[in-house]
Amino acid sequence: MRVLRHIPALVLFLVAAVFLNYFLPGRDVVRIVGTEVKRIDVDKGAPFWDRADIGTEEGRTRDVRFINAEYPSGRTRVYRNEDTGWGFPPYFKFDSGDVTAQAQSLSQQPEQWVAVRHYGWRIKLFSIFPNATSIKKVSGPDVLLIPWLNISIIGMLLGLWFVIWRAIRNFKEARIDPVADRIGDGVGDAARGVGDSVSAGTTQARGVFRKWFGTTKPR
Repeated sequence: MRVLRHIPALVLFLVAAVFLNYFLPGRDVVRIVGTEVKRIDVDKGAPFWDRADIGTEEGRTRDVRFINAEYPSGRTRVYRNEDTGWGFPPYFKFDSGDVTAQAQSLSQQPEQWVAVRHYGWRIKLFSIFPNATSIKKVSGPDVLLIPWLNISIIGMLLGLWFVIWRAIRNFKEARIDPVADRIGDGVGDAARGVGDSVSAGTTQARGVFRKWFGTTKPR
């Protein structure tokens, strides 16, 4: 029972971890090798896609910009390049065209390594791509990038969780536990009363039986 009590908290933790893993920014150190535009059917509000360029009509079929890159190991990486606008997630990206122009320029510099800031997953089976939000030049493939923003966000969330947990615990100790104790004491008293009544009835029945048994003995 104690294990079952922790299942809701575990499920909530897993959901939060998946949510943060998708939407928090990540950075890849890669070389830009090219860009392209593909005509794709994207339903409005479809998951894993954002929106057309700000100021253009949102249709089911639209052009989506992509950035092709390569890791130091030679493994390829593909990013979509879409605006997020004022919606969620709050990256406030309005410059997907500028990001494409920057990527095209960097593709002409094969020795230049960059950090591509992005969010989302790359799932080849379902043609899901991370969305590149910005590109920044770095000194080389071995540069150390510390995710200060992610550390700050996760730290604030942990602090908020601790405050909520303490508030719930204090409320439980102040309001719920005393009521539960009174109910438990009442149930215990009632159980003891029933036990005493049963014991008295048993004693009385035993005495009656002994008297009856004594009258049935031969003289």
